[in-house]
Parts: sequence; structure tokens; C-alpha cells
Amino acid sequence: MEMLKMTDISKSFFGVPVLQHVDFSVEQGEVHALLGENGAGKSTLMNILAGVYTRDSGTVLFDGEKLEHTTVKSSEAVGIAFVHQELNLFNDLRAFENIFLCKEITKKSGMLDKKAMIKKTEELFESLGVEIEPTVMVSELETGKKQLLEIAKALYANAKLFILDEPTTALNNEEIGHLFAIIRRLKDQGKSFVFISHKMTEIFTIADRYTVLRNGEFINTGKIADTNPQEVTRMMVGSKYCEQAAYETRECGEPVLELNHFSGHGFSDVSLTVNKGEVVGFTGLVGSGVSEMFQTIFGVLPMTGGTLKIGDATISMHSIHKAMTKKVSMIPSNRKENSVIQDFTLLENCYVSEHTLSGRIQHIFRRKENKRYCKLEKALNIKSNSPGDMITSLSGGNQQKVILARWLNTKADVLLMDNPTQGIDVGAKAEIYKLINQLAKEGKTILVNTLEIPELQQVADRCVVFYHGHLQTELSRDDMSEETVMLWATNAINSLEVAK
Repeated sequence: MEMLKMTDISKSFFGVPVLQHVDFSVEQGEVHALLGENGAGKSTLMNILAGVYTRDSGTVLFDGEKLEHTTVKSSEAVGIAFVHQELNLFNDLRAFENIFLCKEITKKSGMLDKKAMIKKTEELFESLGVEIEPTVMVSELETGKKQLLEIAKALYANAKLFILDEPTTALNNEEIGHLFAIIRRLKDQGKSFVFISHKMTEIFTIADRYTVLRNGEFINTGKIADTNPQEVTRMMVGSKYCEQAAYETRECGEPVLELNHFSGHGFSDVSLTVNKGEVVGFTGLVGSGVSEMFQTIFGVLPMTGGTLKIGDATISMHSIHKAMTKKVSMIPSNRKENSVIQDFTLLENCYVSEHTLSGRIQHIFRRKENKRYCKLEKALNIKSNSPGDMITSLSGGNQQKVILARWLNTKADVLLMDNPTQGIDVGAKAEIYKLINQLAKEGKTILVNTLEIPELQQVADRCVVFYHGHLQTELSRDDMSEETVMLWATNAINSLEVAK
């Protein structure tokens, strides 16, 4: 039975078509993967369904009823829940308050019945197997718990169809497994899911069917069991797709970064030397300590022990500004919160760090900065109309390139990249990989932290695996298989040794 049927959907913004005669359907009790590059039209199609945008043409049938003049409120009322990549939770409210927002239970006196809401929240969490204290402040929850809270909130609102937009971006393997268990449980109850993700492994693990969009047009739909990741990727990116690896061997120079028993919040006793022109991959489960180590090298977090040597200088009192003066830069994880300045243009986002370094010069010379930006735009293949455009007008991949341009503009020699391809599509990922390899050939030293092993195989000369804040092992390119990395990242390697 069809839960959703969208037929001949078209939408334009300012005369530019973003969806052209798209068909999309979801069966009751299925997980349907909606696939495509950033800018393919996935979000626009789902925003039309959720009532954020109005369609220019086409029809929408949901649970047998025709939806007319859909708004966010009317969409939620019929049972459609959109769980966005950037979660719509209030950090300064408690978990139960988020669930009952605008749906509060009151006593006869009109006062809020907090006990009743807390009890119902406990029952809801218990039914989902979610371990969250109803009275905890949302700001204190980890990202994985927030994701589950968002789903619980939608479930309490009696949702029949859940739209999950990149739901696993910031989750570790255990949290992903828990989320998938909940999806399967709700699926057995007749709930349906639209699953938007760029991670093929997850798509082929959880989805029943798929639909591919490209450049706002319908490309294909079918059963997951009847296709494979390579074929789906070709559909998504068309002729741009290339199966050749981006990695190229290169000569590395002298040491430029040396850690000796280096320690900080979340990690300790790390000794490592990185050479000029080398790409070192770092991985480990979420919370392994790699992100914290990167932030400490960049001066965001304080050192608590050991030594840090950048070039010929041994650093003691560290800060972000000192790291920048030593030509160290960092692209942090979570682009939206930690990198992108949303109220700035592309040009302003590009020159902001360089201007911090040259702060003695009080004036910004726009013509000079425009020239610099246009040179970097061409080198990094940033797709934009004008340096004066807002950065939020770009896709995730192009935003990430602007942040990379920001640091290249400072003449940085050491680039710390924490999950640099988080939330961007396969085509943009391939471009980022090529950029990393090109920068390494030019003599830049790059440290890349990622949970995706195929990503390391595309760029890294060697791989450093962390576990619970400690450097577990270093692996050569030949040993960088997913199985080997996971054995070290989960400490299973030691369990195997004990078993022997």
C-alpha cells in the first residue's frame, strides 16, 4: 500500500527550475532512500512535502488523501515529520519540554502538569529503548541522543512518515546501530521512512527501495536488492563519476610537526612526527580523542602535558593566534557551527582569518581581496556567481572549499582537517580528495580525521588509529583495510590476542 505518492512535481526559484516533473512514492512500512548530489533537488522535494515550500505544479497524495496548499502545520497534522540534519531542538529546554512543546498537558487549573509529561516521556523513551533522562537539559546531550530525541518527538506527534536528512552524520557505529534498530522496529509497526544519506554502506544496510534525482530531475527508482553502490553512484553523478583512486605517491620532506608525549583533554601521551608534504589519516570511534588532539594542536584547547614542536619552534603557551602565526590552520567538524560565518559573504568568509593575522592594517582593501579570492576560487573550483554572494547560498561542498580557501589565504603550511567531507555528496567528496592530494604535492602537510576508511584510502600516506584517547597503532597504506582499522579502533585486536 502506498503511503505517499508525489506526481509531476515542479518548482522554480526566481525563474530557475530546481525540480522538473519529479515523481516519488513511498510504501507503507518501508525505508526509501532518496539519493542525489547536493543541489539535486532532494531537500526541495522534501520541503514541499513538509510544507516549507509550495509546489508550482504536481499532486501529492498522502495516506490516500490529496494534500492541497500544504503548510508545515498541516503537514505535521496528517503525520509527516521532518527530522533535519541541523536538529530543531531547543538546547535551553529539558528533554520532556521539547517533546511537549505546543502540546503541553495541563491540569484543570490550567497549570502545566509536569509529572504527567515526564511520565509519558519515560514511557516513550522506554518503548524506543532510548536511555535519556526526561528532565535533562538538551544542551547536555550528545549529538546521538539529540537525534533519538528528535525522532521520539516526531513519534509522540503520531507521525506516519519520517523524513531523516543525513541522520547519522555525527553518530558513532554503536549509535548508528541503535538508530537502525529503532527504524526497523517502527517499520514493523507500519511507519515509513525517507532516508537521505550520502553513505552507501548505510543505504544498502537499511533501505528497501531507492530513488535518484540529478539536477532537479527524476533519474531512476527501484529495489535496493536489484542494484549496487557503484551503479547508484553513477546515477547520482552521471558522467562526472570516476572510479580511479585520487591518491598519488609523492616525496615527503623534513619533519614539520612533532608531538612528544603530547597530552590534553580527551587524549594523552601521543608521540608522532609528520613530514612536509605528507598526508596522515587519523581515525577512531567518535570520542576517541582525535578531534580533541586537533583542537589542542590548533590552540582551541589547552595542552596538559608533553611537547608540541612546529617547524623549529617548541610551543609551550599555545593559542589559536600563535598556531596561525606558525602557519597552522584547522577545518573543524560541523561546518555550520564551527566554520561558516553565515552572515558573511564568500569574500568576507575567505579573508577573515588573513585579516586577523594582519590586524595592524586597519583597512580592508576590497579590490585586493577580490583578486585573491578569485584566484583561490579558480584553483579550488568553487562554484558561485559572485564573491559578494552569501556563503549560505552555496552547497555544502562549495562552502567547505571556501573554508579551505580561507586558510590557504593565510599561507598556512599545516592543514588540520576534522571530518572535511561531512555532509557533502560523492561528487564534492571526490573534488576534496583531489584538492588534498594536489596540496600535498605542493608541499602542504595535511592531517585528516575521518570515520570513513575509504576516504583515508583516497588520500592518506599512512593511518593513525586512536582508541579511548590513546594512539593505538600506525598502519601503512597497504594495511589500511576497513577490517584492520576497525579491529584497532574498537580494541578488538587485543581481545583476539587474549583469545589466542
